[in-house]
Amino acid sequence: MSYFKLISIAALSFLLAGCPGTPEMPDPEPTDTTYGGDAGASTSGAGNDPYGGGEFFGEDLAGEVGNVIYFEFDSSEVRAQDQDIVAGHASMLNSNPGLRVRLEGHADERGSREYNIGLGERRSQSVRQMLMIQGVSASQIATVSFGEERPVAFGNSESDYSQNRRVEFVYPN
Repeated sequence: MSYFKLISIAALSFLLAGCPGTPEMPDPEPTDTTYGGDAGASTSGAGNDPYGGGEFFGEDLAGEVGNVIYFEFDSSEVRAQDQDIVAGHASMLNSNPGLRVRLEGHADERGSREYNIGLGERRSQSVRQMLMIQGVSASQIATVSFGEERPVAFGNSESDYSQNRRVEFVYPN
């Protein structure tokens, strides 16, 4: 019986020695939801880092147009007061065919993570569609949804929530 225990312990130690260490954690960044081919926009202008490394276009444009538009609760419809902001960006992109924009869709924390990723995507696609209707080439536009993952206001008031329901215009370097 002691030989059986000794062989069992030896076999178990060989098995455990062959097991890898700690498993690697997946990257927590959300995936780029840009559609490829004719159906969507290209991310070729986004550089090596498709999520960061971009910055708002110069302060002169921010003073004239603005780089963020906001949405009502559970809506992906661009508000009437924000349509001029989209038109300003469309005009700038039409004047500069080499310029690329990344539309980053966001949601507030209410709802599931999956739902908010989808809502952020619908919001960025809504803005993308408005830009394309105004003549901007699909190859100039990339979209990504961060859902609730990148809030600008950390609170539970309606004011905080309204600041997080947005699409940001980011012009990568």
